[in-house]
Amino acid sequence: MEQTKGLSCQIPESLHARVTAERVAANQSLSEYITGLLTNYYENGGKKDMAQTRTMAFQISEDLFQRIKDYLAHENERQGRKVTQKEFVIGLIEDALERWEQETADADPGAPTDTLDPIDEPADSAPSWEAEETEGGAKNVAE
Repeated sequence: MEQTKGLSCQIPESLHARVTAERVAANQSLSEYITGLLTNYYENGGKKDMAQTRTMAFQISEDLFQRIKDYLAHENERQGRKVTQKEFVIGLIEDALERWEQETADADPGAPTDTLDPIDEPADSAPSWEAEETEGGAKNVAE
């Protein structure tokens, strides 16, 4: 194991908050996080490694934006730390992708897909609908 030395410096509070939020999101100690930042910096000649990151940008309605801000304020209080918009959106994306990947892995590879190309569907094959009695009342079902 390589010997270590301490490094101490004063940084603006806003930058400190950002570093803290990012390292907590990465589930790393401060030493691990700063070591990774400095290593990446020096290994890439002082430039950000763009091959490892991509930017996504999109616009949302003001109403949705305010709802997100309210949610993040609630999470900040609940978790006792700042939850960033980036952390929130990346978490949603990762959760959705994990569910999709799990569903894909669990699916029978030989099973037919549940989509049918409209070109292959005969014109007279529209489903007919009829009522079927259930305990809670009538329910529409396809024949």
